Amino acid sequence: MVSDQAVIGSPGVLLIATRGEAGPGEVLVRIRGGSETFLAWSEQPLPRGTTVLVIESRGARQVDVAEWTDPTEDPWADSADGQA
Repeated sequence: MVSDQAVIGSPGVLLIATRGEAGPGEVLVRIRGGSETFLAWSEQPLPRGTTVLVIESRGARQVDVAEWTDPTEDPWADSADGQA
């Protein structure tokens, strides 16, 4: 299988929860000027809606993901007064 190196390091959002070693979920990744879906495998189960980072490509539109928080996002951006 040919690995898709372009997807590695890309953030995405889980459309379908992963089940850890029990099975994959599905992730939507912004890549190549658009959005693409991949089967997503993770070490631990992750719920739908989790932001993840693609850490490896398995080829055949399958990737390994890990839960991820974008360090450039302002955690206070949703707060009107900047207070938690």
